[in-house]
Amino acid sequence: MHMDSLDKFDLAILDILQKDNTTSQKVIGEVISLSAPAVQRRIKRMQKSGVIQSNVSIINPEKIKQSITVIVELELYEESLKHLDDAKNLFNSTPEVQQCYYVTGDTDYILIMIVSSMSHYESLTRKLFFNNTNVKHFKTHVVMNRAKVGLNVPLD
Repeated sequence: MHMDSLDKFDLAILDILQKDNTTSQKVIGEVISLSAPAVQRRIKRMQKSGVIQSNVSIINPEKIKQSITVIVELELYEESLKHLDDAKNLFNSTPEVQQCYYVTGDTDYILIMIVSSMSHYESLTRKLFFNNTNVKHFKTHVVMNRAKVGLNVPLD
């Protein structure tokens, strides 16, 4: 399923679910003028096809004492597929790494991490970067203010 195969009802459903995925199918149907069973079929189809990847709750990190966000630029020595996959697997298995991007340019990966303290981050740098023989260089940016945080995908 691709963007071209999504109709106005699918897009309306996605728009509502991105704002609050606990909205009932009945309410969605009332808003977009479809029956609840029709909404349910469309949601199941979009889940099965991978358009809807998951249903999650977004937690405010400050409310659970994970209030420091760091952005890390990471450069590797070796960029073979095995080395890239090893790095990606390490980052995917580290809960503090919220997002991991393999990017073009001087940096190989950009990581978005959430930690409880700078000492927590320091211990992670030892585990993920300093003790990793394939890490050539990393640069840390500490977020001072979360000016905009969102996971909504523009649908227009």
